[in-house]
Order: sequence, then structure tokens, then C-alpha cells
Amino acid sequence: MVDESLLMIGTISPFLPGTQIQFAWDSTSIGYLKTCPRLYQYTMLEGWSPKSESIHLAFGTAYHSALESYARSRANGVSHEDSIHDVIAEILRTTADWVMDLSTKAGKYKNRATLISLVLDYLDYFVDDPTETYIMSDGRPAVELSFRFELDWGPEGYQVIEPYGMGQPYILCGHLDRVVTFNDQLFVMDHKTTTSAPGDYYFNQYEPNNQMTLYTLAGQVVLNAPIRGVIISAAQILLEKEHRFVRGFTYRTQDQLDEWLLDLHLHLNSAEAFAEAGYWPMNDTACDKFGGCKFRGVCSKSPEVREMFLKADFVKLELDQRWNPLASR
Repeated sequence: MVDESLLMIGTISPFLPGTQIQFAWDSTSIGYLKTCPRLYQYTMLEGWSPKSESIHLAFGTAYHSALESYARSRANGVSHEDSIHDVIAEILRTTADWVMDLSTKAGKYKNRATLISLVLDYLDYFVDDPTETYIMSDGRPAVELSFRFELDWGPEGYQVIEPYGMGQPYILCGHLDRVVTFNDQLFVMDHKTTTSAPGDYYFNQYEPNNQMTLYTLAGQVVLNAPIRGVIISAAQILLEKEHRFVRGFTYRTQDQLDEWLLDLHLHLNSAEAFAEAGYWPMNDTACDKFGGCKFRGVCSKSPEVREMFLKADFVKLELDQRWNPLASR
């Protein structure tokens, strides 16, 4: 249930009206909250964003989109060569305005040329892909599946009251790249890019992992099928030779999914408490993780001057520009 009164500019707000209580969550917003409530505050609630778009985000989005388009075309009976032609045409069209600083490491590895070569190498490497796109009961290929399903609890004071259906339950939502069959088992397929060698150390980061657990759960709920876990299809970007592709598996048992939901219940209870208090505490043990939080330079300053540093290094996005788990792709 999503109340139509929650409509905001061109989409639906993931927050209860007049509050900072989020009811619709995806792996990104849950990840912000779990990592650091202050990170969640700056990003989800206040809409602060770096002044220039992340190369990593733009590159990853374009790579995902290209492979999704190819998988959908092949599942619909389009030939390999014609599918490749359409995918490259799409890349050229959607990246026409890219401006990359090739003097930086990020720009050197992630630009229009490396994107095209990465996609071509991937499709050549997996021309005889051992995984097959799952065809859903309605005949559609399970590619770029948007999911949205309710939990059986909601924000305190806004709980669903049976049998009247009053209140707003929590909703989990997001997008699955592709669901595939491999060795007669079902998996979600998720694509990742990296500049480092994807060995055991790389794949261990997904054991456990918030995003992969939610994807497994979502696949089971949306398809009503026994999804075993996620296949992480990692692409290593190389500059002077063919790119490297390695796939790893991360499995989830039902007990692990149940535990994740129990933990989520407690995390969302905490988010409600922070929202009611109007204060989102800093987790200063996470500031140096993943190469350093983008707000580390702000949080290191005294509270009375942080707003000034936010305005200097970030822009405050309009409501319809902010990350929204309910936004359609």
C-alpha cells in the first residue's frame, strides 16, 4: 500500500508525510543507515551530493544498462550480432555528453572508450554463457526487474492494524539486473566492475553483504521461486590487454534471510528513534572505510562550521533529484 497523498514532484516520497521517517527502503538507503546515521542524514534527508557526478556511478550505471539490454534482446530472440549492434548504439547515445578527466586514475580507467571495450569483451567472453536468463510465468525475461514488496510491520505508531489495513507498512524495493538458471538452480546475477584482480579477497566482501542478501530475498518474493543466492559477475578493467572476467557465488539460507530481516527490524526502529529525536549520530568508526567517507572532511570539523563546509564542497539536490527507492528506472 502506498498512499497517493505521498505524491511529490513527479514521483512518490519514501517518507511519511511531515516526518523524517522513511517507509520505503532499498539496499542503498539501508546501507547508508547501517554504515553511519550521519551519512544517511546528509545523503537521504538533506540531499547533499558532490558537485560533480561520480565517474564510478556513471560508469557502473552505463555498464549495467548495456548488459541488461543485451540479455533482454537475446531472450527475445534477437541474434548475438544484432544485439551487440543495438547495445553499442545505446552506449554511444547515452554517453554522448560524458566529459572525463583522463589525467586522473578514475578517468583513465572509466571513460567512454573503456566502457565500450569492456562491454564488447564481456559479450565476446560469454558468447556461450553457461547461465540462461530465467523466463517468468508471464513469458517475460527476468531482466532489470524492479521489485517492491511490503513487510508485515511498519513504523511505530503507523503500524498496519488487522483486519482494517490501517497505517503504512515498511516496503523493500530495488532492481535486479537479471535472474538466471545455472546447473538447474536459480540465482540473481549482479554485475560489478573493478580495477583490482577479483580473487578470493574480492569475493569475500559479499559474505555477508547487505545488498546481496536483499537481492536473494527479493528474488524469492517477487518470483516465488527458490533463489539460492547471487552470482557476482566481476569485470576487471585493464588498459593494455583484454579485460578480465570472473564470477563468484554467494549463497543465502532461509535462516540467514530471517536473521537479516530481524536485524533490519531493529535498524529501522533505531532510524525511527533518530527521526523522532531529530538527531542522527555519527559512527566515527566508519569514516575511513571504503577509501574514506565523502563527508569525512565535513564531520572532522566542529559542528558549528559544518554547514559552511557542506556548502563549499557539495550541492543540495532538489527533492525530485535525491536518491529515492521508489523512483522508477
